[in-house]
Amino acid sequence: MKRFSELKYFRPDGEALLADIAGAAGAFKTAENYQTAREIFLDLNRKQEHFDTMAEFASIRSSIDTRDEFYEKEMKYFHGIRPRISVEMKKFYKVFLESIFLPDFEGEFGKLYIENVQSRMRLAAECNIELQVRESTLIQEYHRTAAAPQAEFHGEILNFYGLLKKMQDPDRKIRREAMDTWSSLYESISEKLDAIYSELVGIRLKLAENLGFSGYEEMIFLQNKRYTYTSEDVAAFREQILRHIVPVCNRLIEEQKNRLGIETLHYYDEALMFPEGNAVPTGTKDEMLANAGKMYRELSDATGKFFDFMLRYDLFDLETKPGKQQGGYCTVLAEYKAPFIFSNFNGTDADVEVLTHEAGHAFQAFESLRNVPLSEQTFASEEVDEIHSMTMEFFTYPWMELFFGDQAEKYRRSHLWSELIFLPYIACVDEFQHRVYLEKLTDSAQRRNVWRALEKKYMPWRDYDSNAFLEQGGFWMQKLHIFVCPFYYIEYALARIGSLEYYSRMADDFRGAFEDYHRLCRAGGTKSYPELLALGNLSDPFEEGTVERVMGAVARLL
Repeated sequence: MKRFSELKYFRPDGEALLADIAGAAGAFKTAENYQTAREIFLDLNRKQEHFDTMAEFASIRSSIDTRDEFYEKEMKYFHGIRPRISVEMKKFYKVFLESIFLPDFEGEFGKLYIENVQSRMRLAAECNIELQVRESTLIQEYHRTAAAPQAEFHGEILNFYGLLKKMQDPDRKIRREAMDTWSSLYESISEKLDAIYSELVGIRLKLAENLGFSGYEEMIFLQNKRYTYTSEDVAAFREQILRHIVPVCNRLIEEQKNRLGIETLHYYDEALMFPEGNAVPTGTKDEMLANAGKMYRELSDATGKFFDFMLRYDLFDLETKPGKQQGGYCTVLAEYKAPFIFSNFNGTDADVEVLTHEAGHAFQAFESLRNVPLSEQTFASEEVDEIHSMTMEFFTYPWMELFFGDQAEKYRRSHLWSELIFLPYIACVDEFQHRVYLEKLTDSAQRRNVWRALEKKYMPWRDYDSNAFLEQGGFWMQKLHIFVCPFYYIEYALARIGSLEYYSRMADDFRGAFEDYHRLCRAGGTKSYPELLALGNLSDPFEEGTVERVMGAVARLL
């Protein structure tokens, strides 16, 4: 493998892949034994893996610069061909599921793989191709719209990330100005974002209707592989957050107000943990990567091997720049068995969280790509995948002096605080999305009213200091997931319960906790959610009492 910057992109031939899928379906029907059927299956899998690797490569390049016209065209190509591939694969899967060799495939690749195939069969339909293409086009339009805004602030040209950094300034006047500027940028594109989202909601409702689902919620639960729990289970879990976590957060907010010496905590105060300023990482990007290498080599042989691989092939794009897509993510180039980490460094402690959170995803992918039968089994469902990332944030606590020096303890305190205070916000985002799709909220004013009411329910401390746009419910627009990956958010709360459970065990048995975690990472997506929890020695967050018990253990450590 070459360094990422040296890898060559070639548009894969989607028409050829469509023909290969049709040919494989025909050959599969006449396979006389399992060995022959298996070879046909694996050959098709390799061709898909190449196609997906090139598609992911183009996606990475497009997110690094949303203004790049070449990769914008490439993404339109993939958005157009992928729904057709899904429909053609449905024909192959029909033959596959009817095969006399199905028990052999289940024995080798697992029961969950068969269940995933069955869900893909249910979700693919030719009547939805044009709608899926339009949905993907709108998502690309969202990324471009959200990446463009910049503003002059105290002599600097800043985007959303730069302004978020200013909201951690010890000077309260600057924090207030930063929030107002940040809010104004969102307000300046709010009409466009509202229009994009309204159309997305309409498209998604129609997709579900065309497939015969009772609503989009039922469809997206299947698409997100939520096979073992229901929307009622999720609602009960949100209630656990309300009962057992919101009161703890209320106490933390009171402590923060006292620490900062202020009477009312406004939104622009929330990110500031200490009156003299938060812990700020030192060093350049390259110095931080070098320190991360030292940290992961000392954590374990496995994490050291993983991070050396990432450094050797420069599998990162970390610094914010004009035109770059918002957010951070980890993805994989499956053909190379290589994870890739994308982020927007802004000079705050969030930069270190990228090197722990996204590296947790990347470590899991690196391990499972070398352990699971098929590359498509690299990742589990999201409520497990986020355990991988969030727990790595805790496992790296002992090495925070490398990044923060004598401010390391400040970082650990504020990080743990933020892990808890974020849980009610996750519940808020989740219930907002349930309300949007159940009530078919395509009206922007209705959505803002619902959002603001939910903020008051889950985050009663939230105060926007008379900022009209935010007081009217505009804050929801800053959440990328709502536009790009609907309903993918409660997983962060489910996973946080798991990561906090690991954290509570680290104090007594660090190595034992890491071994359980490593075993969970290696399994990838080969087992169901309950099976993976059991494999990692974790409790089921849906069970009544789990949230209360985990929070009790964490509160004692606080």
